[in-house]
Amino acid sequence: MTDNKKTYLLLGTLWALLLVLAAVRPLALPDEGRYIEVGRWMLMSGDWLTPRLNGIAFFHKPPLLHWLQAASMAVFGVGAWSARLVPAVHAGLMLLTVYLTARRVSSPAVARRAALMLGTSLSFLAAGQYLNHDMLVAAWIGVTIWSFALAFLHGERPHAGWARLGFAACALGVLAKGLIGLALPGLVLLLWLLATRQWSKVLRLPWLSGLVIFATIALPWFVLAELKYPGLFDYLFGVQQFGRYTGTTFNNVRPAWFYLPVLVGLFFPWFIFILNQLKAPVQQADTAIDSIAKSVWLLCWIWIVAIVGFFSVPSSKIVGYALPVLPPLCLLAALGWSRWLGGCRAERSWFVGLSVLALALGVAFTVVGGRYSARHSVQDIARTLACQAAPTDTVYAVGGYPYELPFYIRSVQPMVVLQDWLTERQVAGDGWGRELFEGTAFDAAAGAVLQQPQVQTWAVQQPGRWLVAPNDVAPQKIAPGWVLVQQGIAWSLWRSVPQPPETTPRRTLAGCQQPAP
Repeated sequence: MTDNKKTYLLLGTLWALLLVLAAVRPLALPDEGRYIEVGRWMLMSGDWLTPRLNGIAFFHKPPLLHWLQAASMAVFGVGAWSARLVPAVHAGLMLLTVYLTARRVSSPAVARRAALMLGTSLSFLAAGQYLNHDMLVAAWIGVTIWSFALAFLHGERPHAGWARLGFAACALGVLAKGLIGLALPGLVLLLWLLATRQWSKVLRLPWLSGLVIFATIALPWFVLAELKYPGLFDYLFGVQQFGRYTGTTFNNVRPAWFYLPVLVGLFFPWFIFILNQLKAPVQQADTAIDSIAKSVWLLCWIWIVAIVGFFSVPSSKIVGYALPVLPPLCLLAALGWSRWLGGCRAERSWFVGLSVLALALGVAFTVVGGRYSARHSVQDIARTLACQAAPTDTVYAVGGYPYELPFYIRSVQPMVVLQDWLTERQVAGDGWGRELFEGTAFDAAAGAVLQQPQVQTWAVQQPGRWLVAPNDVAPQKIAPGWVLVQQGIAWSLWRSVPQPPETTPRRTLAGCQQPAP
């Protein structure tokens, strides 16, 4: 077997491990509970234009994740694994891109090492199966930058094929997470072209065909959604993108240096080998280091500094925002390994040992993270609810919003969320309440599922009504008359007035995994 085939086998094994890890833990909250339900609802409703959360329009991000989730669930069935297959495929795309591009700009040994470093890292094994938009946009940003870079490195006239691939990847990045899919590759490439004095090549790109490709992929959804929901552009780009970037009232406020320890953790233990790449490569005896051009070395560092710097400006910082810099980190770390340990007698043993350590960390993180998620999950009461409620029953939520409950019970209608919405609209922070009521600006009729807590007094007297609430909810928020059915680990389940005995079996929700009592 050739070295190239062995490399593909190793990378395939790492991706298979990722798929196994994606199947062994409950949904993490709030992200996975939120996004998996948006995808399920899209599949169930057949409305591929409008992402919805609890039946309410949800325009925080463009729809690529939701489309792919719904398609995956249609093929593999509705489940957490089929939904997580979407980020896992994009993690695999990043892994393959790192290997193939590194082979073009460096040696096969460096390319193999760079890909294996990525595939054994926490960034791949954990973030690669975490259900949100971050891995999608990171993968497409990587494809965009490498495609245009290879086009410019082709010669005086950029390679048209690589450039067109870059336009297509950029469009998919925009559909994955909005303007950063365009702005970040543009920023990196602009700075790199200026630093390497290749700016004149920009005029020779296949602009006409490239822009047609970009527009064909990226624009139709935005145009159709804006036509149906006037004001969408202002909300999606103004509030959710520019507002979040410049605002100070959003969650996850972190210091400016936040991403340094994040990158160390995501790329442990390989991050240490990047340090000796702070200096530009020079002529050395190590041919693996000589094989990379200075322009590519510059691209890697500009890529890292520009994107980390970009995300360090806003006060709100999230771990997943660091994922787009993984490809250059991998290449630099592989080169750093060559400089420090290349040709060392125990080189193979060291690499195997550190790989096993990194893999163990990824597996342990998944297990521990799964246990943490289980302590805050509604999965236990969801089983009971799914097997006792009928599809026509109504579920009320008070004291919080159980993102993942509709997914677990496979509900066919939205929950009624009870909250003092008049006050909530005035004081709500960056949380579930705002996610729900802001969507009613695009679909007022859907806002009927947002009701005042006093509705409980009427609902508790009606048959077929259920109430869920966190275990720590204030007792006065539960109206008298509800019958406690189950107190779970984190949430409790009540039902309305006792139901009369039935002579025929009751049809339960699709999420029921056992015979109805």
